[in-house]
Amino acid sequence: MKLPRASGGRVVVVTGAGSGLGRALAMRFAAAGDRIAALDVDEAAVVALREELGGASAECLALRCDVTDPAACRRAIAATVERFGALDVLVNNAGISHRSPFAATHPDVIRRVMDVNFHGAVHCTHAALPQLVASRGLVVAISSVAGYTPLVARTGYAASKHALHGFFDSLRSEVEPQGVGVSIVCPSFVATGIDRSALGGDGGPLASAKITVGRPLAPAEAAERIYAGLARRERLVLVGRTARQAWWLSRVAPRLYDLVMRRRLAGEVERP
Repeated sequence: MKLPRASGGRVVVVTGAGSGLGRALAMRFAAAGDRIAALDVDEAAVVALREELGGASAECLALRCDVTDPAACRRAIAATVERFGALDVLVNNAGISHRSPFAATHPDVIRRVMDVNFHGAVHCTHAALPQLVASRGLVVAISSVAGYTPLVARTGYAASKHALHGFFDSLRSEVEPQGVGVSIVCPSFVATGIDRSALGGDGGPLASAKITVGRPLAPAEAAERIYAGLARRERLVLVGRTARQAWWLSRVAPRLYDLVMRRRLAGEVERP
């Protein structure tokens, strides 16, 4: 199975498109000749993306959208359809993270992470689904290694990503007979701002945000691999060696995975 309208010209909505992986994905779809609706809570960032893509003769609609607000998501999808006349691909990429042991994490931090990462994807998908059914399109959920394995000091983040898997795997069973594809993407660690802007246990910024898992993927490199998996309409796209290794080791030898994971991430834990 291929991406809808396989030779370009698709209408693609990307949430969290103002920076990092979302920005790289918007640029990769635009390079294929697609028309982009770039959504982000940071309006200036998507306006800058629109200007850059416009310089490359790509069509881009820049919209401020807080994905935790269902009405804002509906307005953004409606504006996209009004501008381009259709919707073929929805990429649910908007996300935030946190890093702190659960005992030192305020419950409001976990609620905030769930609101953005999980409920945000639900809101956008609910708003876009009629259009995706009409176009026999594709809905994409950007998950993480944390969507199928445990990660120390990221209980809320892992919960939000596990929730994406349960939701979108179940949604697929409903919409695949209608011609709508559902892909879940799990990148290895990507060099984006998500860790630099991660929340601490009290909801404030982290004291430090160092990465201890080796060389993270560059956003453009991750976007290229993701695009290739989506072009094949893969149900699960594992991006990078760490993602593939974690997938298999956590299933074949879960205790060993836990031991390796704790050791590799020990230096990242923010202590109370």
